[in-house]
Amino acid sequence: MAEPKTKVNDASVDDFIAGIEHDQRRADCEAVLRVMKRVTKAPPKMWGTSIVGFGSYHYRYASGREGDWPLTGFSPRKQDLSLYLMAGFDEFPDLMARLGKFKTGASCLYVKRLADIDLKVLEQLIAANVAWMRQNYR
Repeated sequence: MAEPKTKVNDASVDDFIAGIEHDQRRADCEAVLRVMKRVTKAPPKMWGTSIVGFGSYHYRYASGREGDWPLTGFSPRKQDLSLYLMAGFDEFPDLMARLGKFKTGASCLYVKRLADIDLKVLEQLIAANVAWMRQNYR
């Protein structure tokens, strides 16, 4: 079975964020970094070359594939700021209704800029997501 390509590493999170060219995207990432540090009480780590992750959990699929992934994290993609909320969104409809302007994938929250969403609600969503993951992936 193939090894997962995206793994935690010792690259500098500060250098990664400082290297984000777009000023607003860099400022948004700095804000998300502060929120995720506060919520998880975990140090940020680079996962691969472009994901900042906090904490980790081990997954195992029915197919036998398994690996480790951050409890939560983010990546400054070209189109959007991607936030990885691994519990997904179905468990938190009240928070999602109050969040603001966004798109979702399976476990990804995509925002153009943090100004489009309510940061207090985002922090609550991240906290609820991390609590769910910690409860369900011990």
